[in-house]
Amino acid sequence: MMAQDLYRLIYLSNNEITGDATIIQQEIRQILTISRQRNAEVGITGALMFNKNCFAQVLEGPHDQLQETFERIQCDPRHSNVIILNFESMQTRHFSQWSMAYVSQEAADSAQFARIQRDSGFDPNQLTGERIYDLLHVHLQAAEKNNSNQVY
Repeated sequence: MMAQDLYRLIYLSNNEITGDATIIQQEIRQILTISRQRNAEVGITGALMFNKNCFAQVLEGPHDQLQETFERIQCDPRHSNVIILNFESMQTRHFSQWSMAYVSQEAADSAQFARIQRDSGFDPNQLTGERIYDLLHVHLQAAEKNNSNQVY
């Protein structure tokens, strides 16, 4: 794949998963299992961050595969108010080792993630893809360096 064929998509959505912590964890595990399998098959890499209120995700890969993946996300009843924060071509993957890394709500940075949502009122005019990207990228780098179990 040539570098100009790579794209990055960053989105934010409201969480519509209901139930107790066990049910929510089961749903997230299901999302991760299916996403990791599909992403590996079509050359998509990225990271997902979740708290009880919302999802934030960075996806990298070929344009058409990103578009198909994003259409599935938009149709998934576990998401609502899906907002694209950034969609652009890129030269190099930044999540190349992850078919779908996951930063859990227990991770230290989840408080920062919750603050982003609270401060913005989930208003896309107050959020940037760069802010979500930086949060995920920095957390994953730190977790890898420290062999953290907060990312899987």
